[in-house]
Amino acid sequence: MSALILVAEDDENQAELVRRYLEQDGHTVVVAADGRAALDEARRHRPALVVLDLMLPKVHGLDVCRILRAESDIMVLMLTARSTEDDLLIGLEVGADDYLTKPFSPRELVARVRTLLRRGQRVPDPLLRAGRLVIDPVRHLVTVAGRPVDCTPGEFRLLETLAAEVDRVFTREQLLARMHGFDRYITGRTIDAHVKNLRRKIELNSREPEHLLTVYGVGYKLTAGRSDAP
Repeated sequence: MSALILVAEDDENQAELVRRYLEQDGHTVVVAADGRAALDEARRHRPALVVLDLMLPKVHGLDVCRILRAESDIMVLMLTARSTEDDLLIGLEVGADDYLTKPFSPRELVARVRTLLRRGQRVPDPLLRAGRLVIDPVRHLVTVAGRPVDCTPGEFRLLETLAAEVDRVFTREQLLARMHGFDRYITGRTIDAHVKNLRRKIELNSREPEHLLTVYGVGYKLTAGRSDAP
């Protein structure tokens, strides 16, 4: 995976070597030559990872790491010429995700970067949301403003379909196609019955629904609801 990476290194030759190897691996690289510039570039570009030399001028690498960790969840790979256990522990304690001691192999650095980026990949939120309505497809749960709602399998499948594309209008035929195979006896009337039952369960007033709306002459859609508007 490619990423935007900040290299904070005051040694020009070392910085150029690291930049070249990272770019060859498909990454975009920004270089900063001191700690203050590193913080400025990190705030400006929001990189996925910082390759951070410990012995930086102006602002020490440990302080840069401490500030970055307080402000963000940016991954930090610390570079240090120090190899004593105490120094390495201090770096990890202030928030570094990994470290390399100098001299190091550029190929090993690239491999460490790949590992950190894979580790830092965010897991997509599995929840489907429409205002105060939350559907959890994994656990098969529905809540409205934190209150659990009991749904039949058919109701849940219909709600899940609508919540996957909030504000999209679905015809009954499209909903039937999405639910095909779930219940071979499902019909347009079944869809209408599910909608009626769901409104009683998720709406403050089922006669004046805010979430599960009818688009007359077309079908149904799910919205965030007027009461959830800012």
